[in-house]
Amino acid sequence: MPDIALAGSAGSPITLKARMANRHGLIAGATGTGKTFTLKLLAEQFSAAGVPVFLADVKGDLSSLAKTGEMSTKLSERLSKLNLPEPAFSAYPTLFWDVYGEQGHPVRTTLSEMGPLILSELLGLNDTQTGVINIVFRVADDNGWLLLDLDDLRTLLAYVSDHKSELQTTYGSVSPASVGAIQRSLLSLEDQGAREFFGEPALSLDDFMQTDTDGRGYISVLATSKLMLNPKLYSCFLLWMLSEIFELLPEVGDLDKPKLVFFFDEAHLLFENINPALEQKIEQVVRLIRSKGVGIYFVTQTPADIPDDVLGQLGNRVQHALRAFTPRDQKAVKVAAQTFRANPDLDTETAIMELGVGEALISCLDEKGSPSMVQRAWMRAPGSAFSPISETERAQLMATSIVAGAYDEPINRESAHEILSLKTEQAQAEAVLAQKQIEEQKLKEAAEADQLKAEAKAAIELEKAQLRAEADAARAALKEAQDRAKAAQKKADEEAKAAQKKSDERAKLLNRVVGNFASSAARSLGSKTGQTLLRGVLGSLLKR
Repeated sequence: MPDIALAGSAGSPITLKARMANRHGLIAGATGTGKTFTLKLLAEQFSAAGVPVFLADVKGDLSSLAKTGEMSTKLSERLSKLNLPEPAFSAYPTLFWDVYGEQGHPVRTTLSEMGPLILSELLGLNDTQTGVINIVFRVADDNGWLLLDLDDLRTLLAYVSDHKSELQTTYGSVSPASVGAIQRSLLSLEDQGAREFFGEPALSLDDFMQTDTDGRGYISVLATSKLMLNPKLYSCFLLWMLSEIFELLPEVGDLDKPKLVFFFDEAHLLFENINPALEQKIEQVVRLIRSKGVGIYFVTQTPADIPDDVLGQLGNRVQHALRAFTPRDQKAVKVAAQTFRANPDLDTETAIMELGVGEALISCLDEKGSPSMVQRAWMRAPGSAFSPISETERAQLMATSIVAGAYDEPINRESAHEILSLKTEQAQAEAVLAQKQIEEQKLKEAAEADQLKAEAKAAIELEKAQLRAEADAARAALKEAQDRAKAAQKKADEEAKAAQKKSDERAKLLNRVVGNFASSAARSLGSKTGQTLLRGVLGSLLKR
Protein backbone atom coordinates (compact mmCIF):
# COMPACT_ATOMS: atom_id res chain seq x y z
CA MET A 1 0.00 0.00 0.00
CA PRO A 2 1.36 3.47 -0.82
CA ASP A 3 1.96 5.87 2.02
CA ILE A 4 -0.76 8.33 3.02
CA ALA A 5 0.07 11.80 1.68
CA LEU A 6 -0.96 14.34 4.31
CA ALA A 7 0.64 17.66 3.57
CA GLY A 8 3.35 19.53 1.80
CA SER A 9 3.95 20.41 -1.81
CA ALA A 10 3.81 17.95 -4.64
CA GLY A 11 7.58 17.66 -4.65
CA SER A 12 8.08 17.17 -0.90
CA PRO A 13 5.02 15.52 0.63
CA ILE A 14 4.70 14.59 4.29
CA THR A 15 3.37 11.06 4.49
CA LEU A 16 2.03 8.62 7.03
CA LYS A 17 3.60 5.19 6.60
CA ALA A 18 0.85 2.71 5.72
CA ARG A 19 2.37 -0.07 7.81
CA MET A 20 2.51 2.31 10.79
CA ALA A 21 -1.10 3.46 10.45
CA ASN A 22 -2.22 0.89 13.04
CA ARG A 23 -0.05 2.65 15.66
CA HIS A 24 -2.92 5.07 16.12
CA GLY A 25 -2.98 8.83 15.88
CA LEU A 26 -4.27 12.18 17.06
CA ILE A 27 -5.85 15.04 15.14
CA ALA A 28 -6.09 18.09 17.39
CA GLY A 29 -6.84 21.77 17.09
CA ALA A 30 -9.26 24.51 17.99
CA THR A 31 -12.66 24.74 16.37
CA GLY A 32 -12.48 25.99 12.78
CA THR A 33 -8.78 25.24 12.22
CA GLY A 34 -9.20 22.38 9.73
CA LYS A 35 -9.57 19.18 11.78
CA THR A 36 -12.56 18.00 9.73
CA PHE A 37 -10.72 18.40 6.41
CA THR A 38 -7.76 16.48 7.81
CA LEU A 39 -10.08 13.71 8.95
CA LYS A 40 -11.66 13.59 5.46
CA LEU A 41 -8.27 13.53 3.78
CA LEU A 42 -7.13 10.57 5.87
CA ALA A 43 -10.43 8.71 5.45
CA GLU A 44 -10.33 9.15 1.67
CA GLN A 45 -6.79 7.89 1.31
CA PHE A 46 -7.37 4.92 3.60
CA SER A 47 -10.47 4.05 1.56
CA ALA A 48 -8.59 4.40 -1.72
CA ALA A 49 -5.97 2.02 -0.35
CA GLY A 50 -8.61 -0.61 0.45
CA VAL A 51 -8.84 0.09 4.18
CA PRO A 52 -12.38 0.29 5.63
CA VAL A 53 -12.96 3.36 7.79
CA PHE A 54 -15.38 4.23 10.58
CA LEU A 55 -15.93 7.83 11.61
CA ALA A 56 -18.41 9.84 13.62
CA ASP A 57 -20.11 12.74 11.83
CA VAL A 58 -20.62 15.26 14.62
CA LYS A 59 -21.52 18.32 12.58
CA GLY A 60 -23.34 16.50 9.75
CA ASP A 61 -20.90 17.52 7.00
CA LEU A 62 -18.98 14.26 6.51
CA SER A 63 -21.71 12.88 4.28
CA SER A 64 -19.86 14.87 1.59
CA LEU A 65 -17.46 11.91 1.35
CA ALA A 66 -20.10 10.21 -0.81
CA LYS A 67 -20.07 13.04 -3.35
CA THR A 68 -17.38 13.90 -5.90
CA GLY A 69 -15.60 17.18 -5.26
CA GLU A 70 -14.97 19.75 -7.95
CA MET A 71 -12.56 22.55 -8.60
CA SER A 72 -13.69 26.03 -7.65
CA THR A 73 -12.04 29.41 -8.16
CA LYS A 74 -11.36 29.73 -4.46
CA LEU A 75 -9.83 26.25 -4.21
CA SER A 76 -7.73 26.78 -7.34
CA GLU A 77 -6.34 30.01 -5.95
CA ARG A 78 -5.52 28.38 -2.64
CA LEU A 79 -3.74 25.40 -4.22
CA SER A 80 -1.73 27.70 -6.44
CA LYS A 81 -0.81 30.04 -3.60
CA LEU A 82 0.31 27.20 -1.29
CA ASN A 83 1.92 25.14 -4.06
CA LEU A 84 -0.31 22.16 -3.21
CA PRO A 85 -1.23 19.42 -5.71
CA GLU A 86 -4.72 19.24 -7.15
CA PRO A 87 -6.71 16.49 -5.40
CA ALA A 88 -7.98 13.44 -7.25
CA PHE A 89 -11.67 14.36 -7.16
CA SER A 90 -13.82 11.36 -6.34
CA ALA A 91 -16.77 10.10 -4.38
CA TYR A 92 -16.05 7.29 -1.95
CA PRO A 93 -18.08 4.18 -1.09
CA THR A 94 -20.03 5.23 1.97
CA LEU A 95 -22.36 3.54 4.44
CA PHE A 96 -24.56 5.71 6.61
CA TRP A 97 -25.43 4.67 10.15
CA ASP A 98 -27.55 6.23 12.88
CA VAL A 99 -28.36 4.98 16.37
CA TYR A 100 -31.83 6.46 15.95
CA GLY A 101 -32.30 5.10 12.41
CA GLU A 102 -33.09 8.54 10.97
CA GLN A 103 -30.04 9.51 8.90
CA GLY A 104 -28.63 6.05 8.38
CA HIS A 105 -29.13 2.34 8.89
CA PRO A 106 -30.11 1.59 12.51
CA VAL A 107 -27.27 0.68 14.85
CA ARG A 108 -28.19 -1.71 17.63
CA THR A 109 -26.42 -3.86 20.14
CA THR A 110 -27.59 -6.07 22.96
CA LEU A 111 -27.03 -5.49 26.64
CA SER A 112 -25.07 -8.73 26.82
CA GLU A 113 -22.67 -7.51 24.13
CA MET A 114 -22.23 -4.15 25.84
CA GLY A 115 -21.50 -5.81 29.19
CA PRO A 116 -22.05 -4.61 32.77
CA LEU A 117 -19.01 -2.32 32.97
CA ILE A 118 -19.87 -0.04 30.04
CA LEU A 119 -23.59 -0.24 30.87
CA SER A 120 -22.92 0.94 34.43
CA GLU A 121 -20.89 3.82 33.04
CA LEU A 122 -23.72 4.66 30.67
CA LEU A 123 -26.22 4.69 33.54
CA GLY A 124 -23.91 6.70 35.79
CA LEU A 125 -24.03 4.11 38.60
CA ASN A 126 -21.99 4.02 41.78
CA ASP A 127 -20.01 0.95 42.93
CA THR A 128 -22.92 -0.57 44.85
CA GLN A 129 -25.33 -0.16 41.95
CA THR A 130 -22.72 -1.53 39.54
CA GLY A 131 -22.55 -4.60 41.81
CA VAL A 132 -26.30 -5.10 41.34
CA ILE A 133 -25.88 -4.88 37.55
CA ASN A 134 -23.17 -7.55 37.75
CA ILE A 135 -25.56 -9.77 39.73
CA VAL A 136 -28.28 -9.26 37.12
CA PHE A 137 -25.92 -10.28 34.30
CA ARG A 138 -24.74 -13.34 36.25
CA VAL A 139 -28.30 -14.44 37.05
CA ALA A 140 -29.19 -14.10 33.36
CA ASP A 141 -26.15 -16.16 32.31
CA ASP A 142 -26.73 -18.88 34.92
CA ASN A 143 -30.36 -19.30 33.87
CA GLY A 144 -29.78 -19.04 30.13
CA TRP A 145 -31.94 -15.91 29.86
CA LEU A 146 -30.96 -13.65 26.96
CA LEU A 147 -30.33 -10.06 28.02
CA LEU A 148 -31.02 -8.07 24.86
CA ASP A 149 -32.93 -4.85 25.46
CA LEU A 150 -33.99 -2.47 28.21
CA ASP A 151 -37.19 -4.42 28.86
CA ASP A 152 -35.05 -7.45 29.68
CA LEU A 153 -32.93 -5.45 32.10
CA ARG A 154 -35.92 -3.83 33.79
CA THR A 155 -37.69 -7.18 34.19
CA LEU A 156 -34.56 -8.87 35.52
CA LEU A 157 -34.02 -6.07 38.03
CA ALA A 158 -37.56 -6.60 39.33
CA TYR A 159 -36.96 -10.36 39.47
CA VAL A 160 -33.70 -9.98 41.40
CA SER A 161 -35.37 -7.57 43.81
CA ASP A 162 -38.37 -9.86 44.36
CA HIS A 163 -36.14 -12.90 44.92
CA LYS A 164 -33.31 -11.20 46.81
CA SER A 165 -33.59 -13.50 49.82
CA GLU A 166 -33.24 -16.59 47.61
CA LEU A 167 -30.35 -15.14 45.60
CA GLN A 168 -28.39 -13.61 48.46
CA THR A 169 -26.46 -16.76 49.38
CA THR A 170 -25.21 -17.31 45.82
CA TYR A 171 -24.85 -13.78 44.45
CA GLY A 172 -24.78 -11.41 47.41
CA SER A 173 -27.25 -8.94 48.81
CA VAL A 174 -29.39 -6.70 46.64
CA SER A 175 -30.63 -3.42 48.06
CA PRO A 176 -34.11 -2.30 46.98
CA ALA A 177 -32.77 1.27 47.06
CA SER A 178 -30.07 0.36 44.52
CA VAL A 179 -32.60 -1.36 42.28
CA GLY A 180 -34.83 1.70 42.46
CA ALA A 181 -31.92 4.00 41.56
CA ILE A 182 -31.04 1.82 38.55
CA GLN A 183 -34.65 1.78 37.39
CA ARG A 184 -34.74 5.58 37.55
CA SER A 185 -31.51 5.74 35.51
CA LEU A 186 -33.09 3.46 32.93
CA LEU A 187 -36.07 5.80 32.63
CA SER A 188 -33.71 8.72 32.11
CA LEU A 189 -31.77 6.75 29.49
CA GLU A 190 -34.98 5.90 27.64
CA ASP A 191 -35.98 9.56 27.65
CA GLN A 192 -32.69 10.28 25.87
CA GLY A 193 -33.59 7.82 23.09
CA ALA A 194 -31.46 4.84 24.11
CA ARG A 195 -34.33 2.36 23.66
CA GLU A 196 -33.63 2.21 19.91
CA PHE A 197 -29.98 1.36 20.53
CA PHE A 198 -30.54 -1.83 22.53
CA GLY A 199 -32.07 -4.78 20.73
CA GLU A 200 -31.80 -6.90 17.62
CA PRO A 201 -30.75 -7.34 14.89
CA ALA A 202 -27.48 -6.34 16.53
CA LEU A 203 -24.85 -4.66 14.41
CA SER A 204 -22.33 -7.03 12.88
CA LEU A 205 -18.98 -5.29 12.94
CA ASP A 206 -18.08 -7.26 9.82
CA ASP A 207 -20.29 -4.75 7.98
CA PHE A 208 -17.76 -2.06 8.94
CA MET A 209 -15.01 -4.01 7.19
CA GLN A 210 -16.27 -4.14 3.61
CA THR A 211 -14.68 -3.13 0.32
CA ASP A 212 -16.42 -2.30 -2.94
CA THR A 213 -15.93 -3.92 -6.34
CA ASP A 214 -13.00 -1.58 -7.03
CA GLY A 215 -11.24 -2.70 -3.85
CA ARG A 216 -11.85 0.58 -2.01
CA GLY A 217 -12.71 0.40 1.64
CA TYR A 218 -16.19 1.46 2.67
CA ILE A 219 -16.34 4.56 4.86
CA SER A 220 -18.96 4.03 7.57
CA VAL A 221 -20.33 7.41 8.65
CA LEU A 222 -22.18 7.46 11.96
CA ALA A 223 -24.61 10.38 12.19
CA THR A 224 -24.06 11.79 15.68
CA SER A 225 -25.61 15.26 15.54
CA LYS A 226 -28.55 13.97 17.60
CA LEU A 227 -26.50 11.45 19.53
CA MET A 228 -24.23 14.24 20.74
CA LEU A 229 -27.18 15.63 22.70
CA ASN A 230 -26.52 12.67 24.98
CA PRO A 231 -22.72 12.71 25.37
CA LYS A 232 -22.76 9.76 27.76
CA LEU A 233 -24.51 7.52 25.24
CA TYR A 234 -22.14 8.73 22.50
CA SER A 235 -19.03 7.97 24.52
CA CYS A 236 -20.30 4.57 25.70
CA PHE A 237 -21.22 3.66 22.13
CA LEU A 238 -17.64 4.35 21.02
CA LEU A 239 -16.27 2.41 23.99
CA TRP A 240 -18.48 -0.52 23.11
CA MET A 241 -17.23 -0.49 19.52
CA LEU A 242 -13.62 -0.52 20.69
CA SER A 243 -14.29 -3.42 23.04
CA GLU A 244 -16.19 -5.41 20.42
CA ILE A 245 -13.49 -4.96 17.77
CA PHE A 246 -10.83 -5.93 20.28
CA GLU A 247 -12.66 -9.09 21.33
CA LEU A 248 -13.77 -10.24 17.88
CA LEU A 249 -10.73 -9.73 15.67
CA PRO A 250 -7.86 -12.23 15.69
CA GLU A 251 -4.25 -11.34 16.27
CA VAL A 252 -2.50 -10.54 12.98
CA GLY A 253 0.62 -8.65 14.03
CA ASP A 254 1.99 -5.88 11.82
CA LEU A 255 0.43 -5.71 8.36
CA ASP A 256 1.26 -3.71 5.24
CA LYS A 257 -1.89 -1.71 5.90
CA PRO A 258 -4.57 -1.71 8.65
CA LYS A 259 -7.64 -3.92 8.43
CA LEU A 260 -9.77 -1.11 9.80
CA VAL A 261 -9.32 2.49 10.95
CA PHE A 262 -11.50 4.31 13.48
CA PHE A 263 -11.82 8.07 13.82
CA PHE A 264 -13.37 9.13 17.13
CA ASP A 265 -14.43 12.78 16.95
CA GLU A 266 -15.02 14.78 20.15
CA ALA A 267 -12.75 12.25 21.83
CA HIS A 268 -12.65 14.19 25.08
CA LEU A 269 -16.16 12.87 25.78
CA LEU A 270 -14.70 9.39 26.13
CA PHE A 271 -12.70 10.41 29.16
CA GLU A 272 -14.81 12.99 31.00
CA ASN A 273 -15.67 11.77 34.52
CA ILE A 274 -14.98 8.22 33.41
CA ASN A 275 -14.83 5.28 35.79
CA PRO A 276 -11.14 4.48 36.52
CA ALA A 277 -11.70 0.81 35.70
CA LEU A 278 -13.17 1.74 32.33
CA GLU A 279 -10.36 4.18 31.58
CA GLN A 280 -7.89 1.41 32.31
CA LYS A 281 -9.78 -0.86 29.91
CA ILE A 282 -9.64 1.79 27.15
CA GLU A 283 -5.91 2.20 27.66
CA GLN A 284 -5.49 -1.59 27.44
CA VAL A 285 -7.57 -1.84 24.26
CA VAL A 286 -5.74 1.04 22.57
CA ARG A 287 -2.41 -0.52 23.48
CA LEU A 288 -3.25 -4.03 22.26
CA ILE A 289 -5.70 -3.55 19.38
CA ARG A 290 -2.97 -2.51 16.94
CA SER A 291 -1.82 -6.15 16.92
CA LYS A 292 -5.24 -6.97 15.45
CA GLY A 293 -4.65 -4.61 12.53
CA VAL A 294 -6.83 -1.76 13.77
CA GLY A 295 -5.82 1.89 13.88
CA ILE A 296 -7.57 4.39 16.17
CA TYR A 297 -7.42 8.12 15.57
CA PHE A 298 -8.74 10.48 18.21
CA VAL A 299 -10.03 13.88 17.08
CA THR A 300 -10.21 16.55 19.77
CA GLN A 301 -9.16 20.12 20.55
CA THR A 302 -6.01 19.52 22.57
CA PRO A 303 -3.82 16.55 23.55
CA ALA A 304 -4.61 17.42 27.17
CA ASP A 305 -8.10 15.96 26.55
CA ILE A 306 -6.54 12.49 26.31
CA PRO A 307 -5.18 10.63 29.39
CA ASP A 308 -1.41 10.27 29.35
CA ASP A 309 -1.51 6.46 29.20
CA VAL A 310 -3.65 6.64 26.06
CA LEU A 311 -1.85 9.64 24.57
CA GLY A 312 1.41 7.72 24.76
CA GLN A 313 -0.01 5.13 22.36
CA LEU A 314 -0.81 7.68 19.62
CA GLY A 315 2.22 7.64 17.34
CA ASN A 316 0.95 9.76 14.44
CA ARG A 317 0.08 13.40 15.23
CA VAL A 318 -1.55 16.24 13.29
CA GLN A 319 -1.84 19.39 15.38
CA HIS A 320 -3.82 22.34 14.05
CA ALA A 321 -3.82 25.78 15.64
CA LEU A 322 -4.60 26.41 19.29
CA ARG A 323 -5.45 29.75 20.88
CA ALA A 324 -3.88 30.91 24.11
CA PHE A 325 -6.32 33.41 25.55
CA THR A 326 -6.29 32.11 29.12
CA PRO A 327 -3.72 30.49 31.43
CA ARG A 328 -5.46 27.19 30.83
CA ASP A 329 -5.14 27.67 27.06
CA GLN A 330 -1.46 28.49 27.46
CA LYS A 331 -0.94 25.31 29.42
CA ALA A 332 -2.75 23.31 26.70
CA VAL A 333 -0.44 24.83 24.07
CA LYS A 334 2.61 23.86 26.09
CA VAL A 335 1.31 20.30 26.56
CA ALA A 336 0.62 20.01 22.83
CA ALA A 337 4.11 21.22 21.96
CA GLN A 338 5.71 18.78 24.39
CA THR A 339 4.00 15.80 22.73
CA PHE A 340 6.10 16.26 19.57
CA ARG A 341 9.64 15.24 18.89
CA ALA A 342 11.46 18.54 18.86
CA ASN A 343 12.70 20.08 15.62
CA PRO A 344 15.68 22.39 16.15
CA ASP A 345 14.54 24.52 13.23
CA LEU A 346 11.03 25.05 14.64
CA ASP A 347 9.67 26.70 17.79
CA THR A 348 6.79 24.27 18.23
CA GLU A 349 5.01 26.14 21.01
CA THR A 350 5.00 29.42 19.10
CA ALA A 351 4.08 27.73 15.82
CA ILE A 352 0.97 26.15 17.32
CA MET A 353 -0.47 29.59 17.98
CA GLU A 354 0.50 30.92 14.56
CA LEU A 355 -0.92 28.16 12.34
CA GLY A 356 -3.45 29.20 9.72
CA VAL A 357 -6.65 27.39 8.84
CA GLY A 358 -5.65 24.16 7.13
CA GLU A 359 -2.05 24.40 8.35
CA ALA A 360 -0.71 21.90 10.88
CA LEU A 361 2.25 20.54 12.80
CA ILE A 362 2.81 16.94 11.77
CA SER A 363 4.81 14.06 13.20
CA CYS A 364 4.40 10.49 11.96
CA LEU A 365 6.19 7.26 12.81
CA ASP A 366 9.07 6.28 10.58
CA GLU A 367 9.91 2.82 9.27
CA LYS A 368 11.36 1.85 12.64
CA GLY A 369 8.33 3.06 14.57
CA SER A 370 10.01 6.16 15.97
CA PRO A 371 8.27 9.56 15.78
CA SER A 372 9.72 11.88 13.18
CA MET A 373 10.68 15.44 14.00
CA VAL A 374 7.70 17.76 13.92
CA GLN A 375 7.17 19.65 10.66
CA ARG A 376 4.97 22.58 9.80
CA ALA A 377 3.00 22.27 6.56
CA TRP A 378 -0.26 22.94 4.76
CA MET A 379 -2.64 19.98 4.63
CA ARG A 380 -3.65 18.73 1.20
CA ALA A 381 -7.24 19.19 0.04
CA PRO A 382 -9.62 16.21 0.11
CA GLY A 383 -11.05 14.93 -3.18
CA SER A 384 -14.69 14.65 -2.11
CA ALA A 385 -17.21 17.47 -2.05
CA PHE A 386 -17.05 20.28 0.50
CA SER A 387 -20.80 20.42 1.09
CA PRO A 388 -23.00 17.66 2.58
CA ILE A 389 -25.20 15.55 0.35
CA SER A 390 -28.95 16.21 0.26
CA GLU A 391 -31.47 14.09 2.12
CA THR A 392 -32.67 12.70 -1.20
CA GLU A 393 -29.15 11.62 -2.12
CA ARG A 394 -28.69 10.09 1.33
CA ALA A 395 -31.93 8.12 0.98
CA GLN A 396 -30.88 6.83 -2.47
CA LEU A 397 -27.49 5.70 -1.15
CA MET A 398 -29.10 3.94 1.79
CA ALA A 399 -31.64 2.18 -0.45
CA THR A 400 -28.86 0.73 -2.63
CA SER A 401 -26.23 0.10 0.06
CA ILE A 402 -24.78 -3.34 0.74
CA VAL A 403 -26.67 -3.56 4.06
CA ALA A 404 -30.02 -2.22 2.80
CA GLY A 405 -32.84 -3.96 4.67
CA ALA A 406 -30.53 -5.87 7.01
CA TYR A 407 -31.21 -3.72 10.08
CA ASP A 408 -34.36 -1.80 9.19
CA GLU A 409 -36.90 -3.90 11.10
CA PRO A 410 -36.29 -4.66 14.80
CA ILE A 411 -36.54 -8.25 16.01
CA ASN A 412 -37.93 -9.14 19.41
CA ARG A 413 -37.14 -12.77 20.05
CA GLU A 414 -37.71 -14.59 23.33
CA SER A 415 -35.42 -13.25 26.00
CA ALA A 416 -35.42 -12.54 29.73
CA HIS A 417 -38.43 -10.22 29.58
CA GLU A 418 -40.61 -12.68 27.70
CA ILE A 419 -39.49 -15.68 29.80
CA LEU A 420 -39.97 -13.94 33.14
CA SER A 421 -43.21 -12.31 31.99
CA LEU A 422 -44.49 -15.77 31.05
CA LYS A 423 -43.39 -17.09 34.43
CA THR A 424 -45.17 -14.20 36.09
CA GLU A 425 -48.31 -14.80 34.04
CA GLN A 426 -48.18 -18.50 34.90
CA ALA A 427 -47.66 -17.70 38.56
CA GLN A 428 -50.55 -15.24 38.44
CA ALA A 429 -52.72 -17.82 36.67
CA GLU A 430 -51.77 -20.42 39.27
CA ALA A 431 -52.52 -17.91 42.02
CA VAL A 432 -55.90 -17.12 40.43
CA LEU A 433 -56.61 -20.85 40.08
CA ALA A 434 -55.56 -21.47 43.68
CA GLN A 435 -57.71 -18.57 44.83
CA LYS A 436 -60.60 -19.92 42.76
CA GLN A 437 -60.13 -23.36 44.30
CA ILE A 438 -60.03 -21.80 47.75
CA GLU A 439 -63.21 -19.86 47.01
CA GLU A 440 -64.86 -23.00 45.59
CA GLN A 441 -63.79 -24.92 48.69
CA LYS A 442 -65.17 -22.15 50.84
CA LEU A 443 -68.42 -22.23 48.87
CA LYS A 444 -68.53 -26.00 49.20
CA GLU A 445 -67.84 -25.80 52.91
CA ALA A 446 -70.41 -23.03 53.22
CA ALA A 447 -72.94 -25.15 51.32
CA GLU A 448 -72.13 -28.13 53.52
CA ALA A 449 -72.45 -25.92 56.56
CA ASP A 450 -75.78 -24.60 55.28
CA GLN A 451 -76.89 -28.19 54.65
CA LEU A 452 -75.85 -29.19 58.13
CA LYS A 453 -77.59 -26.14 59.52
CA ALA A 454 -80.73 -26.99 57.54
CA GLU A 455 -80.61 -30.59 58.71
CA ALA A 456 -79.98 -29.50 62.28
CA LYS A 457 -82.79 -27.00 62.03
CA ALA A 458 -85.09 -29.67 60.58
CA ALA A 459 -84.08 -32.07 63.35
CA ILE A 460 -84.68 -29.40 65.91
CA GLU A 461 -88.03 -28.53 64.35
CA LEU A 462 -88.91 -32.23 64.27
CA GLU A 463 -87.83 -32.65 67.83
CA LYS A 464 -89.79 -29.56 68.75
CA ALA A 465 -92.82 -30.95 66.93
CA GLN A 466 -92.41 -34.25 68.71
CA LEU A 467 -92.04 -32.48 72.02
CA ARG A 468 -95.07 -30.37 71.24
CA ALA A 469 -97.02 -33.50 70.33
CA GLU A 470 -95.86 -35.23 73.47
CA ALA A 471 -96.67 -32.13 75.46
CA ASP A 472 -100.09 -31.94 73.83
CA ALA A 473 -100.60 -35.66 74.54
CA ALA A 474 -99.43 -35.18 78.10
CA ARG A 475 -101.72 -32.19 78.52
CA ALA A 476 -104.57 -34.18 77.01
CA ALA A 477 -103.84 -37.14 79.30
CA LEU A 478 -103.53 -34.81 82.24
CA LYS A 479 -106.82 -33.13 81.32
CA GLU A 480 -108.41 -36.52 80.88
CA ALA A 481 -107.05 -37.59 84.26
CA GLN A 482 -108.18 -34.34 85.76
CA ASP A 483 -111.59 -34.77 84.15
CA ARG A 484 -111.81 -38.36 85.51
CA ALA A 485 -110.66 -37.15 88.87
CA LYS A 486 -113.22 -34.39 88.78
CA ALA A 487 -115.86 -36.85 87.69
CA ALA A 488 -114.82 -39.28 90.42
CA GLN A 489 -114.74 -36.46 92.94
CA LYS A 490 -118.10 -35.30 91.75
CA LYS A 491 -119.42 -38.80 91.95
CA ALA A 492 -117.87 -39.23 95.37
CA ASP A 493 -119.26 -35.90 96.47
CA GLU A 494 -122.61 -36.85 95.09
CA GLU A 495 -122.42 -40.26 96.75
CA ALA A 496 -121.28 -38.66 100.00
CA LYS A 497 -124.01 -36.10 99.72
CA ALA A 498 -126.51 -38.85 99.00
CA ALA A 499 -125.19 -40.89 101.92
CA GLN A 500 -125.28 -37.85 104.13
CA LYS A 501 -128.77 -37.11 103.00
CA LYS A 502 -129.73 -40.70 103.60
CA SER A 503 -128.02 -40.61 106.95
CA ASP A 504 -129.73 -37.38 107.82
CA GLU A 505 -133.02 -38.79 106.71
CA ARG A 506 -132.46 -41.94 108.82
CA ALA A 507 -131.39 -39.81 111.74
CA LYS A 508 -134.47 -37.70 111.37
CA LEU A 509 -136.55 -40.79 111.02
CA LEU A 510 -134.89 -42.40 113.97
CA ASN A 511 -135.20 -39.22 115.98
CA ARG A 512 -138.84 -39.18 115.23
CA VAL A 513 -139.10 -42.83 116.04
CA VAL A 514 -137.07 -42.41 119.18
CA GLY A 515 -138.93 -39.33 120.09
CA ASN A 516 -142.17 -41.01 119.55
CA PHE A 517 -140.90 -44.02 121.34
CA ALA A 518 -139.47 -41.99 124.14
CA SER A 519 -142.63 -40.14 124.50
CA SER A 520 -144.51 -43.35 124.55
CA ALA A 521 -142.05 -44.89 126.99
CA ALA A 522 -142.15 -41.89 129.22
CA ARG A 523 -145.66 -41.92 129.29
CA SER A 524 -145.50 -45.54 129.97
CA LEU A 525 -142.76 -45.13 132.56
CA GLY A 526 -144.25 -42.01 133.82
CA SER A 527 -141.28 -40.31 135.14
CA LYS A 528 -138.68 -37.92 133.92
CA THR A 529 -135.91 -40.12 134.96
CA GLY A 530 -137.16 -42.88 132.94
CA GLN A 531 -137.46 -40.67 129.91
CA THR A 532 -133.88 -39.45 130.22
CA LEU A 533 -132.57 -42.92 130.55
CA LEU A 534 -134.49 -44.01 127.57
CA ARG A 535 -133.20 -41.10 125.44
CA GLY A 536 -129.64 -41.91 126.36
CA VAL A 537 -130.04 -45.51 125.34
CA LEU A 538 -131.64 -44.53 122.06
CA GLY A 539 -129.08 -41.82 121.40
CA SER A 540 -126.29 -44.33 121.74
CA LEU A 541 -128.03 -46.54 119.31
CA LEU A 542 -128.49 -43.75 116.90
CA LYS A 543 -124.77 -42.87 116.99
CA ARG A 544 -123.87 -46.33 116.08
